[in-house]
Amino acid sequence: MMDTYGLIGKTLVHSFSKRFFTQKFSDEHTDACYELFEMPTADGLHQLIADRHPLGLNVTIPYKQDVIPMMDRMDETAAEVGAVNTIKFFYQSDGSVKLMGFNTDVIGFSNSLKPLLKPWHTDALVLGTGGASMAVAYVLGKLGIRFRYVSRSGKHGGLTYDQLSPLVMEQHLLIVNCSPVGTFPNENVAPDIPYQMLTPRHLLFDLVYNPELTLFCKKGQERGAVTRNGLEMLYGQAIASWEIWNRKMSF
Repeated sequence: MMDTYGLIGKTLVHSFSKRFFTQKFSDEHTDACYELFEMPTADGLHQLIADRHPLGLNVTIPYKQDVIPMMDRMDETAAEVGAVNTIKFFYQSDGSVKLMGFNTDVIGFSNSLKPLLKPWHTDALVLGTGGASMAVAYVLGKLGIRFRYVSRSGKHGGLTYDQLSPLVMEQHLLIVNCSPVGTFPNENVAPDIPYQMLTPRHLLFDLVYNPELTLFCKKGQERGAVTRNGLEMLYGQAIASWEIWNRKMSF
């Protein structure tokens, strides 16, 4: 029986993860499979464990926080971020299983963002308040970049989209889209920011990677802004997940 790895989330038609890992397993002659497991709720993880006995899973929208109560342990980074996107399974001799949560979004985002930063990128707007935004906020904090959340409701003491004034846009030259807005098949929409206020000093980072050129990035490029999509971040977090799944550790 092949070792099972995979991705859990609510809607996974947009995901490149299966293609990435399937090619990786083929290239490295690894007897394993990587599957996409769509679930109406995160509680479906319990049945998945019983049915498939996975060795490792990635977690995507909207379950990066929902799976936390199911973890028996979390590593320091995942605990500080407050979101889990990678789970390692420890099967015990008595037939039970222990789950340990990690966050490799931090590694993927940090390594993709840092080469793009300029001295004027001191303040950021983080679009969205879900699990992905928490990893982004963690990285920005570690890099000493001040940030404010932006959402429709102004959660976490952040701004709403209609509060993005010329002064706010001038002060915040890094904008990170952590929402799923613009993801295939809804690629003709973009976060509701005032794109006419963007400048060549702005850096737009979109965690969405399908399509490769999101409307968010396209609108930024039209104003001369530097843009980066989430594909490099995906590869970085995927490789980090694989290293965790294969790391020798005891529970």
